[in-house]
Amino acid sequence: MNRIEISILSPQAALQAFGSTWQQAEAGEDTRPRLAFGSLRELFSAITEKRLELLRHVASQEGLNVRQLAQSLGRDYKNVHGDVTELVELGLLERRNDGVLVAPYDEILIHAGIRDAA
Repeated sequence: MNRIEISILSPQAALQAFGSTWQQAEAGEDTRPRLAFGSLRELFSAITEKRLELLRHVASQEGLNVRQLAQSLGRDYKNVHGDVTELVELGLLERRNDGVLVAPYDEILIHAGIRDAA
C-alpha cells in the first residue's frame, strides 16, 4: 500500500524530521513520503473536505481530467481546477502529460503529537 504521512510539527520538530530524513536518504534507506504543517488550521486549510472527496474520487475513477472530474463531482470547473492545482503542489495528486489525474497514494496518515520529542 502506497501511503504518505502528514504531520503537524513545530518549526523545530520539522527541522529535526527533515534532518533525520536527509540522513536516511544519504544512507540509501527508504524514506516514507511526508508533508508537515505548522498547525491543525494549516492542515485543514490545505486539505479540505472537498479536496479529500476529490482525492477519493480520482483514486476510484481512473482516467479523468479536470473537466471530467468537475462534471463527475457536480462542481464548478474553476473551483475543481483550483483544488487540483493545490493538491498537485502538495504532491497529493499528479497530472500526467495528457492531463489525466492520478492519486499516487492509497492512504494518508495524519500524525499529531502532543509533546515534542526529547
